[in-house]
Amino acid sequence: MTSPIKLAIVGVGKIVYDQHVPAIAANAGHFTLVATASRNNTIENIPSFPTIEAMLEARPDIEAVSLCMPPQYRYAAAHKALAAGKHVFMEKPPGATLSEVADLEAFAAKQGVSLFASWHSRYAPGVQPAKAYLAANATTAMHVIWKEDVRHWHPNQDWIWQAGGLGVFDPGINALSIVTEILPSAVFLTKAALEFPENRDAPIAADLHFQDAAGIKVHAEFDWRQTGPQSWDIIVTTANGEVRLANGGARLWINGAEQQLEKEAEYPSLYQRFADIIRAGKSDVDVAPLRHVADAFMLGRRKVVDAFHD
Repeated sequence: MTSPIKLAIVGVGKIVYDQHVPAIAANAGHFTLVATASRNNTIENIPSFPTIEAMLEARPDIEAVSLCMPPQYRYAAAHKALAAGKHVFMEKPPGATLSEVADLEAFAAKQGVSLFASWHSRYAPGVQPAKAYLAANATTAMHVIWKEDVRHWHPNQDWIWQAGGLGVFDPGINALSIVTEILPSAVFLTKAALEFPENRDAPIAADLHFQDAAGIKVHAEFDWRQTGPQSWDIIVTTANGEVRLANGGARLWINGAEQQLEKEAEYPSLYQRFADIIRAGKSDVDVAPLRHVADAFMLGRRKVVDAFHD
């Protein structure tokens, strides 16, 4: 039996309490949480430090680090952890730019440690069955509807509205991570419109059009202003009927028949994957979803809309 990997978390916030801590507990055979570094928050009964530098100096026995701070601040922390010889798990999105993620991937290889760009929505229970169906049934079109209430999911989180915080692409990149996982062929952006509140540096809505080399079209609608029921749906038309993923991939219908799926375990599956690549001496750094977001900012037509206030 291999001993559990000694893991630390940097950046303790809501996602850590809601997802990472339970997922690490569910992977007790693979990981043991030994420390945290965060400016404001701690985890009960776990040693805490104000900075990653202080943590790494005090706890040289740490073997892996999960980075859960906003993407604008992730590169520096990741570089410090890799330089110290630690394996690194990066919450989505893996960074603020494609260039910094590429640099981290090269540095991890040089250091001989594993780097993991995690995409939790790819581990939703309906994603792999949908992928298998689309591999056997030609896609003719796809419509993505990802609309939610930012006031409910991200209250008073100013970083998400700052440049590099991604705005509506913070949830929208989850949809793109599923799209890039389930489609048999790669798509590229052809047109985009981004809506920016007049008092914010990140978009509150986006309308995106993609296609692949064969001309198959994908239309994605992201909006952070939806109240009431939330929409996290992907509808795929195929030569042999319709595939519908709902609730972010938690439910799946094929030709109108709902499929029996495994229990939801997105974050436990992420930590299982992280353990697997560490044991195998590999990295997993797929930036396809982030590349689509970068393309949207590059190609998108900008529209200024009413100011947004929490």
